[in-house]
Amino acid sequence: MSNERIVLGRKGEDISVEFLRKQGYKIIKRNYRCSLGEVDVIARDKQVICFVEVKTRRTDRYGLPEEAIDSYKQRRLARVALSYLKEKKLFNQDIRFDVVSICPDEIRIIKNAFVLNKHYFY
Repeated sequence: MSNERIVLGRKGEDISVEFLRKQGYKIIKRNYRCSLGEVDVIARDKQVICFVEVKTRRTDRYGLPEEAIDSYKQRRLARVALSYLKEKKLFNQDIRFDVVSICPDEIRIIKNAFVLNKHYFY
């Protein structure tokens, strides 16, 4: 990954964390990593643990940022989320997957961006 993309991604994550806080989220962890991958932000929205993927684009020329989260990425995020829940012993916890989409003129959150299905874990 180029240095420019890393800088853009880090800036997007910084913007998203501030945005999430303003929306009432409590940030638990940034850049949670395990052997299965990474999730950008883990936060709490009331009683729900949210696994947040941040997508930042300089332009919408190639589509909206959230369109980059395909079924492969969804499965990977679900597995990382399961790893986190097991590690922290957070059984029977309500969770959801949110996306923060950042374009030059807009920042928005897509709550429950995709639904967790059992086949994500297999």
